[in-house]
Amino acid sequence: MLSKRVLAIKPSPTLAIDAKAKTLKQQGVDILNFAPGEPDFDTPSNIKNFAIKAINDGYTKYCPASGTPELKSAIIEKFKRDNGLDYAQNEIIVSCGAKHSLFNLFQAVIDDGDEIIIPSPFWVSYPDMVIIAGGKPVIISADDKTGFKITAQQIKNAITAKTKAIIINSPSNPTGAVYTAKELQDIAQICIEKNILIIADDIYEKLVYDDFKFTSIASVSQKAKENAIVVNGLSKAYAMTGWRIGYAAGNKDIIAGMAKIQSQSTSNPTSISLKAAVEALNGEQNSVEMMRKEFEKRRNFIVDSLNSIKGITCAKPSGAFYVFPNVTSLIGKTLKGKKISSDMDLADYLLEEAKIAIVPGSAFGAQGYIRFSYATSLDNIKKGMERLKNAVSD
Repeated sequence: MLSKRVLAIKPSPTLAIDAKAKTLKQQGVDILNFAPGEPDFDTPSNIKNFAIKAINDGYTKYCPASGTPELKSAIIEKFKRDNGLDYAQNEIIVSCGAKHSLFNLFQAVIDDGDEIIIPSPFWVSYPDMVIIAGGKPVIISADDKTGFKITAQQIKNAITAKTKAIIINSPSNPTGAVYTAKELQDIAQICIEKNILIIADDIYEKLVYDDFKFTSIASVSQKAKENAIVVNGLSKAYAMTGWRIGYAAGNKDIIAGMAKIQSQSTSNPTSISLKAAVEALNGEQNSVEMMRKEFEKRRNFIVDSLNSIKGITCAKPSGAFYVFPNVTSLIGKTLKGKKISSDMDLADYLLEEAKIAIVPGSAFGAQGYIRFSYATSLDNIKKGMERLKNAVSD
């Protein structure tokens, strides 16, 4: 009874592991959960208060399907302020999270057989969303030796007559890698020459460290802007994962196509969340910097801790709130009587033995790695690193 498209995809492994960890926790097991990509901070109070006011004011009816003019204006100002990019109202769509914006985008631009270039390690949902739209994911691999970043030459080598678009996620989930302005310029130039659509997933843009300057690939040139759809949202920077507000900006015809699809599926994002999003973008930003600084402290600690454990090496990421350590030295070993034949085996072992929930690198297209989210307290990270060390020690 199920369609071929449903049978061709798999559930999100990160959500599945997170659900398993939460189930164990509800059963009384002391699980330290490093799986979810969700800030552990509460949504800032000014944003919550704005939403409460919207409810009390009766702002509870249908809104324009692609977002309110008020929020689109706030998004336009955000792009000018943060990225030096100018967009019009008809070049903006607001969706139920950045994931929803991406889904709509793939549905709007992909025809059957179109190839979409996806750098690996990749966010788990990219390939399956491409497949649902009838496209073919074309994976380009990078590893810790290259800082988990692909090159313009790799892209050039992967382009065929069927190539429609490339996804650039910087800062990256799962690696935290961030592309420099020069690297993005080189990538954009290839895409412009070959008329390849650039899909820029900038959801982690506010979370960069060591004075690294974030650059959106759409801002490297006017032609890059014309050739790019920028996807962003409020989940990560403003700790608003449950509010479900994402947005995209770019070519008005593509945005109109996305809006058409959205009008036939979800219609508008939640009215209360739309109001709260205006305050998030227009209001004071001190809470964003507070969270960023705390994430940076946690990153420094977890990277040092991982590199002190025999059999594990971990590059220091420049952004997001993930580390992606190399555990290939542990593959093939027997730990406390359990044979570790893959990163998936290691993830299962750590959940059972150390009561640590992590995501195996194979879920992100990169076997031999594991992902830790450090969007949890420093105390939890310290406990987790101690448990990890004990679990993998000879």
